[in-house]
Amino acid sequence: MVTAVLTGVGTALPPPVHQDALWDGFFRHHFGGSRIARRVFHNTGVRRRHTAVSPLTEPATHWSTADRMLRYAREAPELGHRAVAAALRAAGRAADEIGLLTVASCTGYDTPGLDIRLAGSLGLPADARRLLVGHMGCYAALPALGSAADFVTARRRPAVVLCLELPSLHLQPPTDDPQQVVVHALFGDAAAAVVLEPAGPGPAQPPPGRRALELVDLAAHTDPATSALMTWRITDLGFRMGLSPEVPDILAKHVRPVTEELLTRHRLKPADVAGWAVHPGGPLILDTVQDELGLPPAALAPSRTVLREHGNCSSPTVLLVLRDLLAGGALPDGAPVVALAFGPGLTLCAALLRATRSG
Repeated sequence: MVTAVLTGVGTALPPPVHQDALWDGFFRHHFGGSRIARRVFHNTGVRRRHTAVSPLTEPATHWSTADRMLRYAREAPELGHRAVAAALRAAGRAADEIGLLTVASCTGYDTPGLDIRLAGSLGLPADARRLLVGHMGCYAALPALGSAADFVTARRRPAVVLCLELPSLHLQPPTDDPQQVVVHALFGDAAAAVVLEPAGPGPAQPPPGRRALELVDLAAHTDPATSALMTWRITDLGFRMGLSPEVPDILAKHVRPVTEELLTRHRLKPADVAGWAVHPGGPLILDTVQDELGLPPAALAPSRTVLREHGNCSSPTVLLVLRDLLAGGALPDGAPVVALAFGPGLTLCAALLRATRSG
């Protein structure tokens, strides 16, 4: 049983750019004026995104992978520092109290890596452990939270999880591949960090009275037979995503059994859940989850808001939804919350949390 409490969330975002401006100012030409591409861009449910490298000012279409990684090394540390610092402030914790920093990212690599750079810039203690979670994609936040929670429970020390992605670095050359149209219409950049602390009695309890989420349990399901439907390939021109239109159909097969199995372990059913943090991989993904779980439209309003204001930011996205659920203040103490995220594998991860006040 997981007994760690999420006590602070912090985010950091590059400059925003509106979806219409991206289409009119770059992608209309990039996709040769395609009516299909235009329809995709206008039907994603995205109003704006945030981009560290905007195609309106510096299109990365033909940048080498080396150049993209150099830009990642330039952009990611400052963005990650801001997100973690904000999470520490929200939790009322100092950097020298942190025992573990877990960083999830699949859009860039460097050594010394982002985890080491942040340990220095934040002033983490020299004995702080570091864990890098790479290439898990959109669901990485939940296994990262699970690993950090295990550390927190065993060591009785707070931990930080940072999810940071810069998909804008991986703009691909012009193509008529519909999968690439969808990818370029959906993804945005973001960093989101959370502080996890021990629950219950002990020397490292979180400060009292703060809104928090107890991480109760996690579940995962991977269907290796469908692994070719979502890919992230390293090429000479950055990382290229494959995103099959069959993904929602596979998700429809698994989301209800996995969610119900997780809830049943705690004598709960979907109707008992007060908050849903569903990774907004796209409007069809959210429609599929809503239909398969029989949820009212309001249940996925936070996810649709994140999709509208940020796009799909890969691993940070589900944390953005959890941030909004906490900030909304509508969760009564003890209320169950379910987080769902999906990615390569195909993999479905689920987490059960409970709204609480620390202390």
